[in-house]
Amino acid sequence: MPPQHDYFAAYRSLKLTRDAHGVLIAEFHSNGGPFTFTAQDHTEFVDAFYRIAQDRANKVVIFTGAGGEFIPEIDFSSFGNVADPSVWSQVLDEGTQIVENIANIRVPLIAAVEGRAHVHSEYALLANVIVAAEDATFHDLPHFAGGVVPGDGIFTAWSYRAGSGRAEAFLLNPQPLTARTAHEWGVVAEVVPNGKALSRALELAESYLRAPEVTRRNTRVHFIQPLKERIVREVGYGLSLEGASAADLVKSKPLKN
Repeated sequence: MPPQHDYFAAYRSLKLTRDAHGVLIAEFHSNGGPFTFTAQDHTEFVDAFYRIAQDRANKVVIFTGAGGEFIPEIDFSSFGNVADPSVWSQVLDEGTQIVENIANIRVPLIAAVEGRAHVHSEYALLANVIVAAEDATFHDLPHFAGGVVPGDGIFTAWSYRAGSGRAEAFLLNPQPLTARTAHEWGVVAEVVPNGKALSRALELAESYLRAPEVTRRNTRVHFIQPLKERIVREVGYGLSLEGASAADLVKSKPLKN
């Protein structure tokens, strides 16, 4: 087995495993089960995705989730008083860096989606290829449905992958989107039987490894560049708008102690 770098065990909710060929699996989880996204994870993922991108021993990266889910839930309360400018400043800085750091992963990135991709589905859409199980669904629980602007990159990613009209309708009237519909929209590359998304992603990774390393790396760099440019232009501004809406939401619905 290749040596495990120090960052592999550094993150509470990201299980990192890499095989002898350099295929890194990054599995979102909470205590080994389906992942509930928290403020601590928001902080840790900045470093996690940076380290993954910087480690040239990673030849292909796969994002997936534990317990038959991708990212199904979020703990809003863990973020504290988002009406506090210092709190939101941290959210803005981290949120911008998270999506930029995923975009800076310079090897093919595959998302293997089972179950619910209902929180931060843009993480999956920053992959080159999404393999989704038949019963997988995409949703946006944290934003317009929860009373805040979808400004953290989810609109940027969905409008880039699906077109702005579909993205706006999806985010303004958030309902679960099936894997089949996402496939029809061109967002999902392949729909596979339930429980088979990761195994199919590993097959794709094996095929990508047949390409020379510089070709493999530079193809990802080339493909992600237009989306990366949009992320740099849009996400900081979007998160500023989201922060103002979050403060207004707190003002209208005071936090309970």
